[in-house]
Amino acid sequence: MSGLRDRLKIEAFQLEAINSLLANPDSDAISALLDVVNRYGSPKEINSKAEEARKLENLLDRLERMASPYLKDIKWLIKKRDEGAFISVKEYREKVLGKRASSICFRDDHAVTLEISAAQYFPWIVEEAKKAIERKELMPGRFIRVRKMKEQEEDDGDILAFAAAMQVMGASWVETLDTKGTDGSNVHLNGPATITGYFGGIGQPNDYPLKWVDELLYYYTNYGVNQVLNTNAGTILLGFLLYKLGIDIQFKISVFVGIDNPFSALWTLIGAKLFAREDGTSPLIGMNWSNSVNNRTIELAAQFRKALGFEDVVRFEHHITEAWKSIVRQPYDRREELLQLAATVKNISAKHEGGDVEVERRNEANARHTSDILDYFRSKAEILESGDWDNLLRNYLEKHDALNNTARALTERGLSFVAAPKLHHREG
Repeated sequence: MSGLRDRLKIEAFQLEAINSLLANPDSDAISALLDVVNRYGSPKEINSKAEEARKLENLLDRLERMASPYLKDIKWLIKKRDEGAFISVKEYREKVLGKRASSICFRDDHAVTLEISAAQYFPWIVEEAKKAIERKELMPGRFIRVRKMKEQEEDDGDILAFAAAMQVMGASWVETLDTKGTDGSNVHLNGPATITGYFGGIGQPNDYPLKWVDELLYYYTNYGVNQVLNTNAGTILLGFLLYKLGIDIQFKISVFVGIDNPFSALWTLIGAKLFAREDGTSPLIGMNWSNSVNNRTIELAAQFRKALGFEDVVRFEHHITEAWKSIVRQPYDRREELLQLAATVKNISAKHEGGDVEVERRNEANARHTSDILDYFRSKAEILESGDWDNLLRNYLEKHDALNNTARALTERGLSFVAAPKLHHREG
């Protein structure tokens, strides 16, 4: 066996060939990437613009200058945070376990990030925060958005308000760029009727990866957005290259990429290692597993991740609940599997993209709107016109309930979680 293993080693001259290709001034594809980057300045200038755009005081100033109705909500959120209106982790554990909480040594080194998707509209976050205060519940530590970027940019500063709210809460968030398969780039795709068009790839053909880079750098430098969803092998590579150039963007790999076995995960992590910086960091901040993955696959991939030095860098993001319609066969509930994983695998997030099964089933039985992945592609104007705004808000808050049920289950097992850090991870 040892002889066979030795045959798998990558020879130094093979790596030299890759380096030669990347550094070759005659490489048209790499030159095209650098041309896009140069339009925004040097890596140092690009990062500086993003840092300024991301500062909370600058976000609030921009909201004020545009007379955004969302500014008062951000100020309310800051006030409630500073007042300690949100339940602390210590208080939450006592709420769940009573006096027994003080005698349990919680596994903080294996804390599970509480993740919700998709947080489409800033007002939903406000309603969620009000509910969390009233019911002494937890706000997510990580938010995923799939709303059209241009639409949120033009919606009274929704994109600014959301970015500000994340900083107030200390939470991480991911945006989904408009340059994706549903933007017309995939000539095979024309809505659900032609969904098999995805089988040929998620939809970044020809020059679209460069458009993706251009869009990423636009939102990075203008709004400080530094974490985006990544759905295509080409744009995954370009994300690695941007980071290698010194641009401090990050990305998470979407469930639609279909990483569903240990070897797919290994290939992805090898790519991350090849283009990691000298400090060992990578822009690959999260890897969303396929919905078909089992615990053993995640455990095996955790071995690769640790061996490559990425245990604290690459978060394994796992769907615990899923939208009731248009994405998976229901019922879908992975909470019990998460409780088993969380005791042994570090740096996991529990992603909630639907309500709990019994809630969704009850909605369906009562002819109420259930969560549907296709709602992500509807415009806000159409949702308001159809009268579905309250339905979609209710669906979102049902995801919030599912997330809190996961937090309770983790706590009952003596396991830890990461909720919105600046709201909950404090003394008291």
